[in-house]
Amino acid sequence: MKASRLLHLLLLLQARQRITTAELAKRLEVSRRTVLRDVDALSTAGVPVYAERGRNGGIVLLPGARLNASHLEPPELEALSVAGLDSTQRERMGLSAMWESAARKIAARQAAPPEYPSPPRLADLVLVDSTAWFADSEAAVDVADLASALRHRRRLRIQYRRSAENQASTRVVDPYGIVAKSGRWYLVADHRGDGRLFALERLSAYEQLDAPVALRPDETLRTRWAALKERTERQGRVSVTFRLPEHGLDLARRILGTRIHDVSDAENGSCTVVVRYPDIESVRQLLQFGDHIEILTPQTARKRISQLARDLAERHSTPAT
Repeated sequence: MKASRLLHLLLLLQARQRITTAELAKRLEVSRRTVLRDVDALSTAGVPVYAERGRNGGIVLLPGARLNASHLEPPELEALSVAGLDSTQRERMGLSAMWESAARKIAARQAAPPEYPSPPRLADLVLVDSTAWFADSEAAVDVADLASALRHRRRLRIQYRRSAENQASTRVVDPYGIVAKSGRWYLVADHRGDGRLFALERLSAYEQLDAPVALRPDETLRTRWAALKERTERQGRVSVTFRLPEHGLDLARRILGTRIHDVSDAENGSCTVVVRYPDIESVRQLLQFGDHIEILTPQTARKRISQLARDLAERHSTPAT
């Protein structure tokens, strides 16, 4: 534990050159006295680090000292290999500690001596946040445990509830892996020879079977995900056309995404939008636009929206009981 703390201290100093004892104590989660003891131990071992007293003092690493502490261990490399995960997802995968350790080493390696100021790092200018807006989706199973189970490459018996069902049913699947998409987790697997996406918030339990996983030849998690993602986004047997104020087009693009098939040029402050759905019932999504849209075609979609609007109006015509 002490060796790990000493390495962490050195990496912080290499990145910053000078840090107050109070900040080091906070970052290392130890007392100031422990920090000073660690500094003495490093100095005795020949490391060019010392404590500087006074109002502006702190722990100082001599200028120009470059410590070869940037080697990444296999667990750290594995944490970096899933760099698209956000902090919450890394925590659920049990990768937070290794990620932070690797990040410290990278920061120490990138740190430039004071006499050679470097331009801002790309990481200081570009932030990637893969979570969805206002999302609080929780997986029903432990993601880290599931990922560990998938390493054994065996079939799974899962308890899964489809979105339109109240009860979970049993399925035997051949898993390729798990995917984090817009704040949600999915199990990518073949079920009876057909590729499927299983949302983890509706996967209540799983069991490893003795049978080895039977995957399609030359297929990987990435290839299966790409195919299933395209199939999901391109579902659209029904085309629905509606009129929308021009100022609402950006909101429509954000909500409807790739379901939008065509947008007309604005005329008299409005434009027409064509979206594709797998069925008429999916026009429920358009209720989000309230009185800002008008369904034009097909008549079945226009009729269904009218019926849904009447139902809502009747339900809200009297005080709630």
